[in-house]
Order: sequence, then C-alpha cells, then structure tokens
Amino acid sequence: MQVPRNWRLQKHRYNLLGEVCEHCGVKLFPPRDVCPECSQGAQALYQFSGAGNIHSFSQVFDPPNGHTENTPYIVALIKLEEGPMVTAQLTDVDVDQLEIGMEVEMVTRKMSDDGTEGMIIYGYKFRPPIVD
Repeated sequence: MQVPRNWRLQKHRYNLLGEVCEHCGVKLFPPRDVCPECSQGAQALYQFSGAGNIHSFSQVFDPPNGHTENTPYIVALIKLEEGPMVTAQLTDVDVDQLEIGMEVEMVTRKMSDDGTEGMIIYGYKFRPPIVD
C-alpha cells in the first residue's frame, strides 16, 4: 500500500469512522460522497461503536497474493449495531466456535507489511467480546 493512501484511510480503518446522512439519518460505512438512500451529499462523520453480530462467515484456504501469511483465516460479514454491514477478518477465535448471530467487537490488528524494511499496515478485525 502506498504511504499517502495509508494515511488517508487511517481514521476509517483504525476507528471505524463512517458517516451519517444529515438528510435521512442513514449511517454509512465506508464513507460515501452520496447517500445511497436519499441521493443527497455532504455527509457528517460518524463514529461506529464497533459492536455487531456475525451475519455470515467463511474460512479462506486459498488467499489472494499478499495475504498468505496467516492462512487459513476467517472472513465474516458483520452487521454493525448501527446498521451497516462490514466485511472483515475475524481474530482470536477458532472456526469451530463461530455461530451466525454471534456478538463480536472491532479491534485493531496488523493486516500486512511491506517486508522487513517497509510499512506495517494496521486495520480493523473483529473478535468475540472479552467478558470480565
């Protein structure tokens, strides 16, 4: 990933920062220039809680180039508490423990790196909530 793009996307990937439409109230992730519900522009930033539920999941055994380091890994479609669906990797959980509807929370984790001398890329993944 290029350095400028990494810096530009940092807020969204580290904090699950999206938008809320000021016209119809729909919450959007990732941010968009135009609301898909009412076709209005000028979206206000919105901080998502990071809490959600597993809507669907799959285990990846044959990943795309550049993502072979942690194979196999689990990818899930997460329905956030606030409404939007997010595709993300799951972490800190075995595939045998997963269930549709299971509660998860967003965490920041290492996604990839550009070798021993390059940039380390972090982003959001989801895991089951830690219970005290």
